[in-house]
Amino acid sequence: MKKIDWYILRKFIGTFIYSLMVLLVISVVIDITEKIDDFLEHDLSLGFVFMNYYIGFIPHIAALLFPLFIFISVIFFTSKMAYRTEIVAILSAGVSFRRFLRPYWVGAIGFGAILWVANQWIVPKANRIRTTFETKYVKDQKDQKALEDKSMRIDTSTYITFGYYDPNYKNGTNFILNRIDGQDLEYILRADRVTYDTASRKWKLEGVSERRINGMKEVFATRPDTALKLALDPSELIEIRNRQEGMTTPELREYLAKEELRGAEGLSVYYVEEYRRTSAAVAVVILVLIGAIISSKKVRGGSGLHLAIGIVISATYILFMQFSTVFATKADLDPLLAAWIPNFVFAGLAFYLYLRAPK
Repeated sequence: MKKIDWYILRKFIGTFIYSLMVLLVISVVIDITEKIDDFLEHDLSLGFVFMNYYIGFIPHIAALLFPLFIFISVIFFTSKMAYRTEIVAILSAGVSFRRFLRPYWVGAIGFGAILWVANQWIVPKANRIRTTFETKYVKDQKDQKALEDKSMRIDTSTYITFGYYDPNYKNGTNFILNRIDGQDLEYILRADRVTYDTASRKWKLEGVSERRINGMKEVFATRPDTALKLALDPSELIEIRNRQEGMTTPELREYLAKEELRGAEGLSVYYVEEYRRTSAAVAVVILVLIGAIISSKKVRGGSGLHLAIGIVISATYILFMQFSTVFATKADLDPLLAAWIPNFVFAGLAFYLYLRAPK
């Protein structure tokens, strides 16, 4: 790293931090205007809201727009250098274009590593703080939706079904439990009503009937009520919005392993989230290189033209990400491919622009 590299790297870091701070201030102000009625309704102080909500909201919005704002920042300061003929002077001094990109590589890899670490552990914990606050204090997010005909596998041989379950009161109706040995059904339990007892951590059943099946023999019995210790916590039945965003990567992988065992469906969104956390970090490197290449050439339109091109590319990147995510969650597109398609496309664009860039 030479003096010119440190010069470019300082501009890189300074411009990005300034842009990010401006973005966060604007985002917080907009969010306050949307939720001010909820804050006033619950008589929440500014300090309480900040420590219990915005301390989680700020990392969330920063990580969400991190690749795009670092892209815009690179275009902004590089186009300024090109407009002042600094890049022409650097290349005229015998520095190759590939050598000129070295500080951009260093900055991109550094920021990409920061985003990767944040996405794995820091941002999920921040999202947990944010969603907990919204669930408790923000309108339309307090009550959990009741579930109907909810079936799941809770261990290797036990399957359960709730005809109806209300997560707000932790009770339900038309409960069925089946135990299977290999391919043989050996036990069926039915209950008219089921309630979770938080003190004993057991499920209390009312209006119970049991069938024990052994080959051609069957034993039927009824009882008014009973209590069962199941490998099922009521929190696992709650339909939490964007649950995957509040899990650290180890927690997310553990959850996926458990849900796969239960034969759960609709896990694509969780897999997309797992793979997106790494692909977003790689996107930082790709977008930095694209930004440096397209804005290093001095053009008549100056920074304005470069920024316009940057906004178009940013919008295209978001569009690709949204399309691939929808195809993964609603269709049969592999989640790994869905998370990485935008990076593949834009890595090809970066390589093409590099070949076409004036050296």
